[in-house]
Amino acid sequence: MEKTGAQVILEVLLEQGVNRVFGYPGGTVLNIYDALYEYSDRITHYLSAHEQGAAHAADGYARASGKTGVVIATSGPGATNIVTGIATAYMDSIPVVAITGNVATSLLGRDTFQEIDITGVTMPITKHNFIVKDINDLAPTLREAFRIANTGRKGPVLVDVTKDVTAAKIDFTPKIPAEIPEIKTNDYALESAIPAIKDSKSPMLYIGGGVISSDASQELIKFAEKLDIPVASSMMGLGGFPATHPLYVGLIGMHGVYEANRAAHDCDLLIVAGARFSDRVAGDRLKFAPHAKVVHIDIDPAEMDKNVVSQYHIRGDLKNVLQKLTDKLPKAEHKEWIETINSWKRPIPEQDSTGYVSPKAIIETLDRLTNGDCIIATDVGQHQLWAAQYFKYTFPRQLITSGGLGTMGFGLGASIGAKVACPDKKVVLITGDGSFHMNLNELTTLASYNLPVVVLLFDNRVLGMVRQWQTVFYGKRYSQTDPHRKTDFPKLADAFGINSLSIKKPEDIEPTLKKALEMNAPVLVDCSIAPDESVLPMIPPGGSVKDTIDKMNI
Repeated sequence: MEKTGAQVILEVLLEQGVNRVFGYPGGTVLNIYDALYEYSDRITHYLSAHEQGAAHAADGYARASGKTGVVIATSGPGATNIVTGIATAYMDSIPVVAITGNVATSLLGRDTFQEIDITGVTMPITKHNFIVKDINDLAPTLREAFRIANTGRKGPVLVDVTKDVTAAKIDFTPKIPAEIPEIKTNDYALESAIPAIKDSKSPMLYIGGGVISSDASQELIKFAEKLDIPVASSMMGLGGFPATHPLYVGLIGMHGVYEANRAAHDCDLLIVAGARFSDRVAGDRLKFAPHAKVVHIDIDPAEMDKNVVSQYHIRGDLKNVLQKLTDKLPKAEHKEWIETINSWKRPIPEQDSTGYVSPKAIIETLDRLTNGDCIIATDVGQHQLWAAQYFKYTFPRQLITSGGLGTMGFGLGASIGAKVACPDKKVVLITGDGSFHMNLNELTTLASYNLPVVVLLFDNRVLGMVRQWQTVFYGKRYSQTDPHRKTDFPKLADAFGINSLSIKKPEDIEPTLKKALEMNAPVLVDCSIAPDESVLPMIPPGGSVKDTIDKMNI
């Protein structure tokens, strides 16, 4: 059947199971948007206020659903506006296909209006990218983009399509999507690691985002329970192992709990499952797990020995590797080791919130009121770490956050994508006023589509995380972190057509949160947080557990 290039794009999206896309129209994608009008009964398009918001929404959709997110943008500034969103997905291995328009093939290279070499721009931050200048290449290229995005270590792929290709016509033949090839496990490496696991007296599991992306949560639980191994998680791994499980130790790394960092330091075997020894976890990599043999399980061989040298490398899909190890290893018990770890437990230091409300109290109340059954999206900063520390994540894809790139402004777009992906789940965005100022224009998207996202705005009127570093490392020289912005957030919400509430004192917390959760409508909750409230504990950059800071010198 003859189709235009624009129709071919949408037919391939349908082939790939895509029925939700995010984007913003413009000149070079007008043919695609005209086709979207025709296909609106099969593909729902969500219009953002800014292309960056659309890219983050596609990313949040992918993280929450496990499917591939799709973002569409026009050429030139439209394409460059999604670059930060692509980089965010790339750093956290999130499958996103970005479709951009470009000027007609005959106009390429002539500095044409709104022309940009977006494949050149995004080459370092995509798994692969393409420019399509012949309609015969269009469908095969799009199919290949989806295959690449979901093969091995997942990630974003960009397809740039010239405008003349979207207008040209071709006989289109639908195809069933190709199966994603299985990554074969290195069985020799797996067998080599078994004696070390058997002989370990004080083993530790350090998990990361690979547990989520490989859908390996159940296999991880079975493995940990059979071997009686305590589990610590990076921020990206939160929810991969239930925080309520007796074997769960807690968040590991710079702002992790003391007992998780101490256990990693003192263990004799560290099994690393789908994690990459980020500097925010390992700190001084030469002092990280100094007494341990390291078993590193990852789908990407490039991660092996990149940051921390491991004695055993098992490349493969984490789900399959854990299943094989569980089958091959005998049941074990490490009662004394677990009791030792429990003896190291320290409560997260309490801080004086007089005259304000405590972030800890807000998040713990949210956890209780929702019975832990909601999706949490965050921006980046102190609020992100408080959300990681105080909410008990019990299922995969529950935390939607920018880990690798640390993208301020990510959260609002990502929460929109998460709500579109999971309409029956409560979605709560925890953000700070610094991050929120970056992409607050997406409130109009929440309002336009009446998406019932609860926005908890931790409003301390400062750039909290940077200011905290200035307190610790820069002699309290608060350069440009106390911007004295006068934004009235409830009035702002009202201007966008969003409900607003405020939490100004501790007794406001529970009734206000209850009201916000029951509204079933978009609502912004302005929470008054002390400007000197800090994220503790804290291990300084390049430090180890022995350098833990438990108290701020305010």
